[in-house]
Amino acid sequence: MAEASTQTLPDNSRVMMGASLAWLAVVIFAAGNSIVSLLAEIGMENRVMGRNVITYCNLLFVGSLMSIVPMSFMFWREWTLENLRKLTRRHWMILTLSAFLSSALTPGLFFYALEKTTVTNVVLVGRIEPPLFLLAVWLFLREEFEPWAFVAGLVALGGAVLMLWLNGGGGFDIGKGEIGALLATLSYIASTLVARTGLRGIPMGIFAIYRTVVGTIFYFFLAIYLFGPDHFQDVFHPLVWEWVWIYALIVVIGGQFAWALGLKYARSGDVSLATSFSPLAAILIAMILLGEDPGPGLIPGGAIILLAIGLGQYGRIRSQRMREDCATRRQAAERALEHEGEVNFKGA
Repeated sequence: MAEASTQTLPDNSRVMMGASLAWLAVVIFAAGNSIVSLLAEIGMENRVMGRNVITYCNLLFVGSLMSIVPMSFMFWREWTLENLRKLTRRHWMILTLSAFLSSALTPGLFFYALEKTTVTNVVLVGRIEPPLFLLAVWLFLREEFEPWAFVAGLVALGGAVLMLWLNGGGGFDIGKGEIGALLATLSYIASTLVARTGLRGIPMGIFAIYRTVVGTIFYFFLAIYLFGPDHFQDVFHPLVWEWVWIYALIVVIGGQFAWALGLKYARSGDVSLATSFSPLAAILIAMILLGEDPGPGLIPGGAIILLAIGLGQYGRIRSQRMREDCATRRQAAERALEHEGEVNFKGA
């Protein structure tokens, strides 16, 4: 249903819609880290037999289960025998790999990082993602390299490094949380590349539901292997289900749906530009929801990140104007050749 409605839009409208949804998803995901930490704090204040039942693993597992219900209502029409027969073995491999990376490995690493360090540090370490993402889509997907967006990503990364450096008193304190955040970012880039490839030939409904179901299964067994068979013993406790719907509705359903459509229709430069805003959004949201102190690096680092967004936006407008000018000159040249041909034909 969503697939059919977007196909009726002109190309420019789909690109603009994709860019807008990418920005929306970035803001949702920026709030996601704070929402997860806030819910975990609620669990700490309401222990059951001395245990915090609202753990990061329980949030992800139950949130993914809950999200399957609304997605089934939204996309059941796309699960037809005709659509399934069109999928090749390569499509199923892409779907399975995407499920593991995006619904199991990446969130698992991010949640591990959040347990070991602050939301602010997790967000700042993730600023390595925009420039790496642009390089990756250029190298592996052969998409057009956008130098302005790449420079903007590097500038934003510089702002994040400055913020970390100032907050650390002139040095870096790299612990397990920061390493986990780095690995999560690399996994996130890989999952984005796989999703961007898979969405080109797979209906959105099949992609979203399969990735969520299979990814949840992957995550369940991965957590059992890492943390032991008792890790999910409180997963069906009423307190978990009382609060987890907030995470499921906002982050899992809203964020992933907006991000998937954004990846499908937005240009890679628009996606990179949107993700460059993520640190400021996440830090401001963490200040509001968690009361975290962003430290003395907020203003200078934030100013550099805003400069990066401005550079990326300027470059995007400049590149668009250059493409329009090239198209206008090409059309004028084609019309001149056609006119010259008509004149020569009449003269003959």
